[in-house]
Amino acid sequence: MKNCKIIFCPMNKEIEIPVGTPLKKAMDIAELDFDFPCGGRGRCGKCRLQILKGSVPPSDADRDHLDEDEIRAGFRLACTIKVQDDLVVELPLAEAEGHKILVDAAERKMKLKPHLRKLYCEVPPPSLEDQRPDWDRLRSVLAAETSERGYVISHSALQALPGVLREKKFSCTAIISGNEVAGVEAGDTAGRMLGMAFDIGTTTVVGYLMDLLTGKQLGVASAMNPQTKYGADVISRITYVGQEAGGLERLQNVIIEAMNRIIEEAVSNAGYLREDVYAVTVVGNSCMHHLFLGLDPKHIALAPYVPVTGSPQDVEARTLGIEINPAGKVYVLPNIAGFVGADTVGVILATEMDQSSEIRLAIDIGTNGEMVLGTRDRLLACSTAAGPAFEGAQISCGMRGTKGAIDSVQLGEDITYTTIGDGKPKGICGSGLIDAIAVMLAAGIIDHRGRILSGDQLPGTRAERFASRVVEHEGMNSFMLAAAEETVHGRPLFITQRDVRELQLAKGAIASGVEILLEKYGIRPEDVFEVILAGAFGNYLDKHSACAIGLIPSCLEDRVRPVGNAAGTGAKVALVSAAEYRRAAHITGFMEYEELAAYPKFTEIFSKALYFPEEEQRI
Repeated sequence: MKNCKIIFCPMNKEIEIPVGTPLKKAMDIAELDFDFPCGGRGRCGKCRLQILKGSVPPSDADRDHLDEDEIRAGFRLACTIKVQDDLVVELPLAEAEGHKILVDAAERKMKLKPHLRKLYCEVPPPSLEDQRPDWDRLRSVLAAETSERGYVISHSALQALPGVLREKKFSCTAIISGNEVAGVEAGDTAGRMLGMAFDIGTTTVVGYLMDLLTGKQLGVASAMNPQTKYGADVISRITYVGQEAGGLERLQNVIIEAMNRIIEEAVSNAGYLREDVYAVTVVGNSCMHHLFLGLDPKHIALAPYVPVTGSPQDVEARTLGIEINPAGKVYVLPNIAGFVGADTVGVILATEMDQSSEIRLAIDIGTNGEMVLGTRDRLLACSTAAGPAFEGAQISCGMRGTKGAIDSVQLGEDITYTTIGDGKPKGICGSGLIDAIAVMLAAGIIDHRGRILSGDQLPGTRAERFASRVVEHEGMNSFMLAAAEETVHGRPLFITQRDVRELQLAKGAIASGVEILLEKYGIRPEDVFEVILAGAFGNYLDKHSACAIGLIPSCLEDRVRPVGNAAGTGAKVALVSAAEYRRAAHITGFMEYEELAAYPKFTEIFSKALYFPEEEQRI
């Protein structure tokens, strides 16, 4: 079989692959960080690249997403290409460097009670008169020091014990988990014990380095989730696992490699070593949870949406390939349901909703929106498939929240915007999209049904001054947000009618979830004391815009409180306190989960939620 040579620019990486190999697979073999937001199904048009040399006929998907000038210039969608010839391919510059990864969050007081403890021991050396085994000697000292009996020792600690005892004249530090000696170290190391708390998001991964003896945060490191190159959302990744041989192992390996890099960065910056880390906690949505643990997630995506487990998972770090102290352990917080994961449990821990006397509503907005409503007496949860619009995917000019993304839009004498990095725009991210739609509603460019009015309908209305911005683009009414001369790439940025519909579907999903929780709880929106917006999107979201489009009931605008990466705070709480980790399991047992698809009035509520509030409701 003929082989084809592929050169990827600008890194000049060269590989050879058999003719007929999908370019997507070739990029995987070449270990390139290149995203396929729709999972490589030709739907989003985001995986564009340029063929500098070689023949690649345009596909139907290319013609759907690229104009004729781009096609003539050699631009193609990577996911559609099956290699038939030697190619030189120009990849766009990576966006990850400018990505706004949220690491900050509202903090809460924590009582220290680490999962592991250290105990310095001076063990009597053996003699001809005292020939007890090494383990018997250490166990006796531990019993005397703690007034506890029944200690056992792990096999790895037992293997290390003779050398450790003799290295420092029979003084050692025992690393204890429950009644098990999980590890032993020469000399007195009891004053140093660190941990890492991880929030594994669909798009980003954040790790917090914590001192387990003081509860102080020593550092934080973050990265893009490398799984994004296999799909922007959880459904794409679940599909990848089901369709690709070795897909589950590959997705697990890349996330663990990313976590190990984050650990190394965090400890190095703080002046420590990997071996100083003894415990790791992990939160993430149910799919991220399964992929991290190497559990098949396919049944999460199939009715009745059942996860493999909802229980906390305690695993030896070495079993998962997490590179910390050999005695270290990983503590994975529990899931609530198929699409309400450990990250939501982390939000509840961080905000202490389960101990509140006032009714609070927590919303984590993303491709999958999770919501929790209630008090210490009753908590209801649900999830809704909002889709990727809030992440900028399947939006004509959409992109993630990286450098060059329009992240806010304002209405004054004209429509203005800001970008991440303050430079020229190259696309629009989720927060900017919501602002843009809210501004278009306020200006009268869109009606409450979501229809972009045509230019000849605007004269004589308050939107008349924007008539020149409404044009036909991709065969539909579109609003030009930025002219070609304003952008990085020289192409205008539009909000198309299809974009508005995608946003309506996303906001309708969240709004209907909120309404159903309120109805199920038997209260009105006005009865909610506080709305907690968790996660990166909620942190950057303009609350007035969110209420203007009907994402959040307008009567609650003054009660909205962004809490940042509350899931990460929950992971930190569970790291420094074993009691809080156990409380997480109690929360999942206490929680009531509402499956929206089974709710009798779901279709009716969702249909109404698709509309935008009429003008008098937005004031």
